[in-house]
Parts: sequence; structure tokens; C-alpha cells
Amino acid sequence: MSFEGTVQNGVVVFDSEQQLPDGTRVEVIVQEPSVKKTTLRDRLAKLAGTVDDLPSDMARNHDHYIHGSPKK
Repeated sequence: MSFEGTVQNGVVVFDSEQQLPDGTRVEVIVQEPSVKKTTLRDRLAKLAGTVDDLPSDMARNHDHYIHGSPKK
């Protein structure tokens, strides 16, 4: 038999209205909350628009500004 619930003030409270007799032995297995992995795209999207002083042609000439290549 398996029940799910949460701990409130140190007491396990079942999600459904289950009643167990006093003295019933139970085993509690704590599940870690699932962590949603963010993609590189999501992490980079948070940075979009955060730099104010880039050259207006940065997208076109990023190799020039980063590596010193000739401008396009």
C-alpha cells in the first residue's frame, strides 16, 4: 500500500483522506524535488538585452570585435 503527502509542522499529512490506526508502522521515503534542467538556449535568453553599449553592427561584425577579423 502506498500513500503520498507532505510534511506540515513535522507531521506527514496524506494527500487523500487516509486514516491509519494508531501504532501502525510506516516507512517514509523522502523524494527530492525534481529540478528542471534549463537548456543553454534558456540560459542565454535571460542575458539577451542586458548589455547596453554594444556597437550597432555587433551582430554582423562580431568576429571583428571578438577576434580582430576584418569588418564585413
